[in-house]
Amino acid sequence: MEFLTIFLSSLLAVVSPVGLIIDSVAEDAIGSRLEQVEQLAVRIDNAPSYQLLQGKVERVRIAGRGLLLKPDIRIELLELETDPINLKLSSLRKSTGNSPQTLLEQPFQAGLRLVLTESDLNQALLSPIVTAQLQQLGRRFLGGSQRNYQFFNPRIEFLGENRLSFQLEVQEGNAPPLAVSIESGIGLISGHLLELIEPEIAVENDAFPPELVSKLAGSLRDSLDICTLESAGITVRLLELNIGTSELEAIAFVRIDNSEAASAVSQQLR
Repeated sequence: MEFLTIFLSSLLAVVSPVGLIIDSVAEDAIGSRLEQVEQLAVRIDNAPSYQLLQGKVERVRIAGRGLLLKPDIRIELLELETDPINLKLSSLRKSTGNSPQTLLEQPFQAGLRLVLTESDLNQALLSPIVTAQLQQLGRRFLGGSQRNYQFFNPRIEFLGENRLSFQLEVQEGNAPPLAVSIESGIGLISGHLLELIEPEIAVENDAFPPELVSKLAGSLRDSLDICTLESAGITVRLLELNIGTSELEAIAFVRIDNSEAASAVSQQLR
């Protein structure tokens, strides 16, 4: 959601006193909030002037390549097209905080196409945020074990045909680290649940028996369900997920609820 927060706050900043948002100004506003941009194009369908002064925009289309959100978080390609947007102009006079909901007068909806390269994901795996999430996911994968496991040198390899492998080293206390390899196909269920297809796990090249692999994969089910975002007022439905040999492509519908609607919308859209 980092990019969407940047995008919404940028729109607020470029609403002019005469009720006009210029594409190039919006491009500069969004680009200035990113670490680096290779290419960025913004097209805005302006509403009537009186609506713009109220924070309303008919439609925004964005196409970006090589977007560096943070030093270690990069997006190869982003295409976004919104429904009508109604922004909360009072947010201009306040700190916007960390939640995009604070910027919205009514729910935000958009279609999104995202492409990540294998190298982008491997760089992101080394970021502090992803490292912390990986530690939590690893403990859940190990059945909630309270042992002092540490995870090092994570790496993803795209195998094509919606299959990938994930390698890392796992260390318990002062014991020597063990090389762990996980390979699986990735499928979609109902647009919100990622399914592991024919997963395989090996430790130091010794394969786990299928029964144990199935049990461990089951422990990850909740972590692979993006419906968990709905408690924060964010609904994502994956329409397509394609993993080639060098890139991952996702096409999705995204809805972000304003704070007043956040408690009700997840029941409406499920």
